[in-house]
Amino acid sequence: MSSDFNAARHYDLIIIGAGSGNSVIGPEMDGWRIAMIERGLFGGTCLNRGCIPSKMLIYPADLAEHAKDSSRYGIQTEFLGADWPAIVHRVFGRIDPIAEGGRQYRHSLPNVDVYEHSAHFVGERELEVDGNRITGDRVVIAAGARSFIPEVPGIDDVPFHTSDSILRIAQQPKHLIVLGGGFIATELGHVFQALGSKVTIVNRGHWLLQAEDEDVSHRFTEVADERFDLVLGTTVERVYRTDTGIGLQVVCDAGPRIIEGDVLLVAAGRIPNSDELRVGAGGIDIDQMGNVVVDQYGRTSAPGVWALGDINGRHQLKHMANGEAKAVRHNLTHPDDLHEYDNRPAPHAVFTSPQIGAVGVTERQAQASGQSYVTITHAFGDAAYGWAMEDTTGFCKLIGDPRTRTVIGAHLMGHQASMLVQLLVQGMHLGNTADEMASGQVWIHPALSEVVEQALLKLVDAFDSHVWPT
Repeated sequence: MSSDFNAARHYDLIIIGAGSGNSVIGPEMDGWRIAMIERGLFGGTCLNRGCIPSKMLIYPADLAEHAKDSSRYGIQTEFLGADWPAIVHRVFGRIDPIAEGGRQYRHSLPNVDVYEHSAHFVGERELEVDGNRITGDRVVIAAGARSFIPEVPGIDDVPFHTSDSILRIAQQPKHLIVLGGGFIATELGHVFQALGSKVTIVNRGHWLLQAEDEDVSHRFTEVADERFDLVLGTTVERVYRTDTGIGLQVVCDAGPRIIEGDVLLVAAGRIPNSDELRVGAGGIDIDQMGNVVVDQYGRTSAPGVWALGDINGRHQLKHMANGEAKAVRHNLTHPDDLHEYDNRPAPHAVFTSPQIGAVGVTERQAQASGQSYVTITHAFGDAAYGWAMEDTTGFCKLIGDPRTRTVIGAHLMGHQASMLVQLLVQGMHLGNTADEMASGQVWIHPALSEVVEQALLKLVDAFDSHVWPT
């Protein structure tokens, strides 16, 4: 905090959140007086408790999983166990200095005051933070989202973890119970199961990853059933303590069941932090889900207030938040030349095992739109490298518009799907047809990328044979 803190209550810019919001500040703002508000660690969710540390845990989990399953290739390997404290030390021994370095750098800037406290709106572009009121000509809300805790009887009376805390747990669970079936549940379930924990996934729905295309969701659930104790179609009647940890009393399709383990992870989704910021007091509209409503430029309903990242509900994806931060940074300093947020299909990946990569509409969304579409599925094992891997579960599903001959949805499950989907993202974002994507380049043989090439060629054939309604 600068020495003249008590006198400096009005700012040219106030930024709430030091995740993607931290990149809004640029050298073109050196003449501005800026307030940076961050109640947690600098770097936000992604760096400290989200995509970066989870992937640093997923990589050794992938290695452990491979070690368990190599005999079919004629290789004798085995998984002997994991040193969980050493893994955690490696991860956060690298991450924590980065977060602290970002914090110290912001403190060192003469034109930036850092408030390391919670804040909330008390008026138009006016906030209360640490007992003080500050105002700004401009405000950027980049305060993210938090774990949703469902209203389950007993949940407030037992210790549990969320994705915020489970990554730093001191000891690896013997039996981890996961409440939820989305990407956090499946990614962290993969980590702990691969490293030696028993994992029970308790999900209200009958399938895991239900936000994905239905074919992906169903196939993944079938594969996951071989690794996890899946309790699906479930109502949790109560949560309670046991002598050794946590218990759940549930009713599922098979009837009543008692599940007991030593650690409970609640991974039932995420909600925006707009309520904690009391954005209504600042004249800022939210939708029914609590997301801060923004226009195509990132502006909220309150003049001079912008919102980016998870809190606006457009995407809960770090790469999209980074793009929004770039647009807001430009728009703050170029009010007569506003840049729009990227409205192209947002790609995403789920780093469980097997991986999932997707972009564009699901088949259900295409069907609901009423437009004409065609869909094809191509197995990883039908490409040379997938065949060499003896992959029997991976596939690439493409959804195409026969009028424009373009790909409008791509959904992959299998080895390195997060990278393979990028080939389709590039073509879709550049406006290429499926014909151009398939035949406009030379595909390396026998790389796994041939899965995408062959799927595209199959989609082109589907376009050619499409029967138009009369």
